[in-house]
Amino acid sequence: MAKTMQPQELIDSAVVDPTGNKLGKVGNVYLADATRQPEWITVKTGLFGTKESFVPLSGAHADQDGVHVRVGKDAVTDAPRIEADGHLSMEESAQLYEHYGLPMPRTSPDGRMDDRTQGRGDTGRGKAGMDTSAGAGAGKKDRGAEPTMTRSEERLNVGTEQVETGHVRLRKYVVTEEQQVTVPVSHEEVRLEREPITKPGGERAEIAEDEQEVVLHAEKPVVNKETVAVERARLKTETVTEDQTVSGEVRKEQFEVTDDEGKHRKS
Repeated sequence: MAKTMQPQELIDSAVVDPTGNKLGKVGNVYLADATRQPEWITVKTGLFGTKESFVPLSGAHADQDGVHVRVGKDAVTDAPRIEADGHLSMEESAQLYEHYGLPMPRTSPDGRMDDRTQGRGDTGRGKAGMDTSAGAGAGKKDRGAEPTMTRSEERLNVGTEQVETGHVRLRKYVVTEEQQVTVPVSHEEVRLEREPITKPGGERAEIAEDEQEVVLHAEKPVVNKETVAVERARLKTETVTEDQTVSGEVRKEQFEVTDDEGKHRKS
């Protein structure tokens, strides 16, 4: 590395490749037991930063823009997927060094490579249930306490809210229609009635022309209109309750146990 960097200075810093591409943010810092200096970092990549890739700090330097590493974005994206559980096995380290084309570090006197332990700085941030402080003993696990890890998951919370869905208007308009009503009407007619005279001497007899006029009457239908109120209408709202099914995607963490032989056991 170009200069000494403290683990707490690296956590959540942006990681930039040689071309200026931002690879993500620092998730974990791994220290070398021999030097107690940061040697690997994990970079949060993928949607919502759900994936972590190991990135070497060889030749890296930090400034106000973040941590500048010497490996490109494609190499980080294609890096072997290794669980960031606080320790790198010899096989995992060899796999990462081979991927990035870096020389393997010198082994310790017992023939094993230096252990890589997780340094999280004084910020206290890290995986739930793990001791993440990094002081003089940064990177060392507490051998006296049993390690614990907290599993988290997302839950779907469903509620309701009232929204405006539309408008309803009540209006009236005029239509014209034809109506037929039957009305009884009466009229006068002339009928000739004849009555014989039984006593001719009682009437004056005279031969002459004569004429009488009778006025006839008849009823005719008369139509007029009046406006009357016939009905009253109003708009009222009522609440109708129905069942609707909603769905959504939630994420949850799973525990996985891996032994030294690489065997996985999910729980």
